[in-house]
Amino acid sequence: MSYEISSITVAHLQGFAAAVASVVREQIYLSFNEPPSAEMTRDFVLRNINGHWPHYVLLHDNGGEKTVIGWCDITPLERSIYAHVGVLGIGIIEAHRDKQLGKRLIQTALAAAKKKGLSRVQLTVRQHNYRAIRLYEQFGFVKEGLHVNAEKRDGQFENLISMALLYTENNGYDIMEHSND
Repeated sequence: MSYEISSITVAHLQGFAAAVASVVREQIYLSFNEPPSAEMTRDFVLRNINGHWPHYVLLHDNGGEKTVIGWCDITPLERSIYAHVGVLGIGIIEAHRDKQLGKRLIQTALAAAKKKGLSRVQLTVRQHNYRAIRLYEQFGFVKEGLHVNAEKRDGQFENLISMALLYTENNGYDIMEHSND
């Protein structure tokens, strides 16, 4: 078994959609009740490709056939005032987790974000997703806030934590200087 990280292309579209659908069906990690439509997925991927936004797929080679088993993307916010900001999204299908692959994906995407000139990468993560929070912290992401009852699924509320990584001279910031804001 071998793994490869590749910039997403139109050829990966179907595999990417299948990987996203697999993670969405778990109803644990992504903020979707059902997988995005084929049209939404296509538009999302094309926007990232055409805008040169970091969007990588994780390919699993199992005897010559490569299958998309994960992804990491950093996407834009829609206003020019946020041109320096990207939003990180990541997912790996269940059978391929716990192999340090998420770390490799994030590392690749963050390097591309920095090269693109972004100075801030942000994300939200479910409050009880401790494994993901620890992973993000390894890259220098810091917790910025809590969104109470931000999601509701099957009548149950879930809190989200906002995290961000700032590309500054010291690759971060002093969280304490923001504690009284």
